[in-house]
Order: sequence, then structure tokens, then C-alpha cells
Amino acid sequence: MTREMGDRMVADDRFKLLSFTGSPAVGWRMKNRAGKKKIVLELGGNAGLILDKSANIEWAVKRAVTGSFAYSGQTCISVQRMFVHEDIWDEFMGKFVAAAANLKVGDPMDPTVDVGPMVDVANAQRTQEWVDEAVAMGGTLLLGGKAQGTFFPPTIMTDVPATARACSSEAFAPLVVAFKFSTMDEAIHRVNDSDFGLQTGVFTSDIGDAWKAFSELEVGGVVINDIPSYRIDHMPYGGVKDSGQGREGLRWAMEDMTELRIMVLAWPQ
Repeated sequence: MTREMGDRMVADDRFKLLSFTGSPAVGWRMKNRAGKKKIVLELGGNAGLILDKSANIEWAVKRAVTGSFAYSGQTCISVQRMFVHEDIWDEFMGKFVAAAANLKVGDPMDPTVDVGPMVDVANAQRTQEWVDEAVAMGGTLLLGGKAQGTFFPPTIMTDVPATARACSSEAFAPLVVAFKFSTMDEAIHRVNDSDFGLQTGVFTSDIGDAWKAFSELEVGGVVINDIPSYRIDHMPYGGVKDSGQGREGLRWAMEDMTELRIMVLAWPQ
């Protein structure tokens, strides 16, 4: 389909619903042109991951590596911002960096490879620019950070200002920025300090903190003791804020695509 044809379909009143998955910039522009249509938007994110002091560290490391670097980070719910409690910072970060350093980068057709290429050279270079910017703003590279053609290695950073694009925008790359926190309130506030709100993972053994996170995080989904990248087809999936509106998932998508109608049947007295 051409761009011209897509634009005509967006504006054509004969179509009663617009469902779009893609970038926030494109999605919200389409919504502005869609007139009276019902809109379902599944857009981007910079997913947060909270690791509380009661987290199972071995499990959290294993899942965090997957959530950060699977598909070369090119999913909208890839782990991008990681918040680690100060009591477990040294142990978790040491194991996380070591596990990421052992990932093999290369041809995705090779079954021994863990991290394949990015979609193109332009996106690898964009990621390089964001990493360089973060370093120039005071960030510290713990791993990776150097593009090679279309490949970008697993990259972990700390001390990055929240205003850097590596934090504030959607990286869509194998790039993780880690922060230390001291209370769950602080971690929740920092996750919410974002234009996006798709999903967040919370590793904790404290049921009170689990419910607190669920109640206060400004996201479409909270995954307890797993990564924000977790998704199955029959769950309601979608975000708030710049991450979109409406929900995907079989039942939930059908509800979004249904116009409810009532018939009132009265009998003469």
C-alpha cells in the first residue's frame, strides 16, 4: 500500500475504525486526521523495570537479560530503563553485566547467536549518537556502546540524565540505562517520569509493594516478577500517555472494534 492510499483510508468516513501499530509521531498524526473514527493506537515505549531489594536476583538477572537484548531490543516493550534497589545494586549489576557480556552477537540464522543486527545501518548509527550523547552528558558505559555496521552490541549505561534521549525517548535498540533507588515510592515516581506508559516489570517478594506498584504505575500493564516484555495473545495489551490508547489481545481487540447497541422492547399494557 502506498502512503497516498493510506492517507486516503485514514480520512475516508466510510471506514469506522483506525487501528495502528507503530511510532508515536505517526500514530498521533493519523489520529488528528481520522475525523470521527474510533481509534486504537499501539505505539512506542521506554519500558521500565524495577528490582526491589526482595527480588530473586538470579531469576531477575536471567529475565532482565532477555528483556533487554532479545530481538536486539527492537520491540516496544524492551527493557530500556532499569531501577535497582541500592541494597542489591552491586550484586545484581555485577551479574547482569557479566551475563550480557557473554551474549553472542552475529548472524541470527546461527542458532548459537543471541543478538542479531538492527534493522538497518541508519538505526545502528542513531543508537550510537544517543549513546555518545549520554556519555557527553555524564553517563558511564559499563558494556558495549560501539556500532559495527548494522550490529550494535548489548549496551549498559549508568549515571545518565533523565533528559538524555537514551532515557526520555524510545531507543528500540539493545540499550539499557540503569539507576539506583532507595524506596519503592522513588522507583515508581521515576518510572512514571516519562511521556510513555506501556508496560513495567517489577521484581519483588513483597506483596504490598506489588500491589502498590500496580496501583500507582502509570502504564497499561504491570508484570510482577517478570519483564515488561512479557506478552501473551489473550491478555489486554496496550498503553497510556504517548504509548497509545485502546487494547490489543483477542477479546479486547474485538471489544474495541465493536459498537455497542441496545434494543429496548416494550409491550403495550
